[in-house]
Amino acid sequence: MKKTMLVLIGLFFLQAIVAQETQKKERPKIGLVLSGGGAKGFAHIGVLKVLEQAGVKIDYIAGTSMGAVVGGLYASGYSATQIDSIFYNTDFDELLQDYIPRSSKSFYEKRNDQMYAITLPFNKFKFGIPIAYSKGMYNYSLLSKLTHKVRFVDDFNKLPIPFVCIATDIEKGEEVILNKGYLAQAMLASSAFPSLFSPVEIDGKLLIDGGVVNNYPVEEIRKMGADIVIGVDVQDDLKDRNSLKDATRILVQITNLDMIKSMKEKQKLTDIYIKPNVSDYGVISFDAGREIVKKGEESSFVVYEQIKKLADTTGNYKINNLKVTSDSLRIKNISINKLDNYTRAYVLGKLNFKNGKTICYKDLQTGINNINATQNFSRISYTIEGKEGEDELKLSLTENPTTTFLKFGLHYDGLYKSAVLANITQKKSLFKNDVLSFDLGLGDNIRYNLDYYIDNGFYWSFGLKSRYNTFNKNVTTDFRDGALLQQLGLNSINIDFQDLTNQAYMQTVFIQKFLIGAGLEHKFLKIKSENLIGTNPTFENSSYLSVFGYATYDSFDNRLFPKRGWMFNGDIQSYLHSSDYTREFSRYSIAKGQIGIARTIYKKLTLKVESEGGFTIGKDSVHFFDFVLGGSGFNTINNFKHFYGYDFLSIAADSYIKSCFTLDYEIYKKNHINFAANYANAEDGLFENGNWLSKPTYNGYAIGYALESILGPVEIKYSWSPELRKGYAYFSVGFSF
Repeated sequence: MKKTMLVLIGLFFLQAIVAQETQKKERPKIGLVLSGGGAKGFAHIGVLKVLEQAGVKIDYIAGTSMGAVVGGLYASGYSATQIDSIFYNTDFDELLQDYIPRSSKSFYEKRNDQMYAITLPFNKFKFGIPIAYSKGMYNYSLLSKLTHKVRFVDDFNKLPIPFVCIATDIEKGEEVILNKGYLAQAMLASSAFPSLFSPVEIDGKLLIDGGVVNNYPVEEIRKMGADIVIGVDVQDDLKDRNSLKDATRILVQITNLDMIKSMKEKQKLTDIYIKPNVSDYGVISFDAGREIVKKGEESSFVVYEQIKKLADTTGNYKINNLKVTSDSLRIKNISINKLDNYTRAYVLGKLNFKNGKTICYKDLQTGINNINATQNFSRISYTIEGKEGEDELKLSLTENPTTTFLKFGLHYDGLYKSAVLANITQKKSLFKNDVLSFDLGLGDNIRYNLDYYIDNGFYWSFGLKSRYNTFNKNVTTDFRDGALLQQLGLNSINIDFQDLTNQAYMQTVFIQKFLIGAGLEHKFLKIKSENLIGTNPTFENSSYLSVFGYATYDSFDNRLFPKRGWMFNGDIQSYLHSSDYTREFSRYSIAKGQIGIARTIYKKLTLKVESEGGFTIGKDSVHFFDFVLGGSGFNTINNFKHFYGYDFLSIAADSYIKSCFTLDYEIYKKNHINFAANYANAEDGLFENGNWLSKPTYNGYAIGYALESILGPVEIKYSWSPELRKGYAYFSVGFSF
C-alpha cells in the first residue's frame, strides 16, 4: 500500500514537472509592430527600453519606414540602448542632405563647388527638377555598416529576431513585403520618404516608403506567428489647417489619409496598443530626438502592468548586445551592371579599390561617395554577398539621363571687379567618361574657361583647357624688375593685362591619393599701359610654349574655411620657346610648391597654417612670369599670389617664400571672424644668396568677417603692414573664377 502511494505521489510530481516544462515551452510568441513617422519614430527606442526593462522577449518584428529602421537594427541584434546611441551620434543634417565630403570629390568636382552657386539640369531646352532631395546614399552606407554582422543573411526569418518590413511599389501602387534580400537595402526602401529620398530598386521594382500603403503592418506580424501583438503607433492623426504649415506635414497628411481611416481595424488586431504623444513633432524633428525617446518611454509606462505580464519567466531572456569587433570586408569580386557611357575602369577608379582588397566600411562609403559626387548616376545601389567565405560587392548603377547642366555664379573682387558667371556642362559628348565645360564671365572684365576631360579612373586620363583672363588695374609692379617704373619716375602704373592659355594634359591618381599629371601649354600674354605717353604703350605681346608637370593632394573638408585636412601641390614648368616680343627670352624653368594643414584646436576655433615658395631655374629671362604678391579674394592665375597688408600685385621677384597663419572662429553657423598673419621674403635669386632664411622682409596682417552664402563666400577684410603707412580693405563676393 505504501509503495503504491509513493508511486502515485511520484507520478503526481512528475506530471507537475512535465506540465511546468510544457507551460514553459508554450510561452506565447510576442510580436512587435513599429509604425512609420520619420523622426517621431525615435519613440520606438523608448518603448524598446521599457520592454527590455520589463524582461519582455520579442519573437517577431514588423516595421514600416522609421519603424523598419529601428526594427531592423533590433532584429539584427542591437539593444535599445545601442540603437539610442547610434541615433544620437548620427548627423541627420548630413543624412538628409546626402552629404558628400569634399575629400570624396575629384579635383574637377571640387572646382565646381568653388565656382557655381546654382546648378540646373537642362534637357530639350527645359530646366529639370531632381527626382528627390537626396539619393539616400549616406543613409545606405550607415545602414550597411550597422548590419555588417548579418550581411550574409538573405532570409530575414533567420535573423536573431525574425523581421519583415513594408515598402510601396510606386509604379503599381501596391504593397511590397520585404522579408528576404539585403537587410540594409530593404530598410532603405521602406524608409524612402517621397520627394525626400530617391526610390530604391529591388528585384526590378521601384520602391518608396511603405507608409504610403501600410504604415502599421499588424497583419504581417500575425502571419509570422505572433500570439500577442504589441503595437507602437507614431503616425499623425488628421491635422487642421493651423497645423499644416510646412510641406512635410502636408505630405505626411496625404500619405496617411487611408491609413488613419483603417487604424480602428488594425487596433483590434493589437493586444497592447502604445500611442506616444509626439503630435508636437514633425517627421524631420531629428534635433528633438532625446525628447521623442522620452515620449516613447512615458507612453510605455502607461501600460506597464500589461507589459510586465508578458515578461519571459523561463530565465533564458537576455537583452540584445551586439558586439561588432571588426567591420572589414575581404572583396573577392566586384560586379558592375552593364553601362552604356562609362567603363568599368572609370567606376573602379572612383571606388579606389579592386578585387582582392581588404577594406573597411569607411573605404566603401568613400568609394560610393566618389561615384555619387560625379552626378553621372541617378540611382546607386549595392549589396554585399558571400562568395567562397569572402565578400562579393554587387554594384548597380543607373546612368543619369540628364547630360546637360546650366550653372551660374556671381563674383566681385578688387582686381577683376564684378562679373556674372554662366556655365554649360555637357557629359558624354564625344567619348565614354568625358565632360565638356564652358564658363563665360560677363562684367567689368570678360573671361572664359573651356575644359574638356576624359576620366579613365585608375588609368591615364586626358584633357584640353583654354582660358582667357583680362583686367585693368593700377599696380606697383611693372613686371620688369621695377626698371620701367624707375625710368618713368612713377610709383605705380595702370596696366591692361590679357592672358590666353591653352593646355593639353594627361593625369592619373598615384597611390590612390595624389593626382599627378603633365602636359603641354601655349600662352599668349599681352600687357600694355596708357601711362607710357610718347612711347610704345605695349611692353609685352608674346606667345610662349612650355611643358609642365604637377602633383596635387587636397583633403581639406572645406577649401575656404577648413576645419580639418591638409593639402599639397607642386609643379614645375619649362618655357621652351617664345615669339619674344621683348628680345629678352631664353629657356628657363619655374618650380613652386605649397603645403597647408588645418586643425580645429578648440570647439569652433580653427588654425590653418600654409607655407609656399617658388624659384626659377636657368638663365635670367623675362619677368612676366615672376611671382607677384599682394591683395586677396581674386583668382590666382600664373604666379599671382595673395598677400595681406599689400595692395594687389605689389611685390614681384623671380623667387619667394611665404607663410600664412589663420585663426578662424565660426561665431554662428556659416558666420566667421578671422585673423591672419603672413610673412614673406621675395627677391631675385633668393635661394641662391641664402636670404630666404633671414628675417621676413614683408609682413602683413588682416582681420575680417566672412559669410558662407548661397552665392559663395562674402568676405570683408582690413589688412595692414608695419612697412606701409596705410592699410587696405579687401571686399569679395562669391566664388572666385
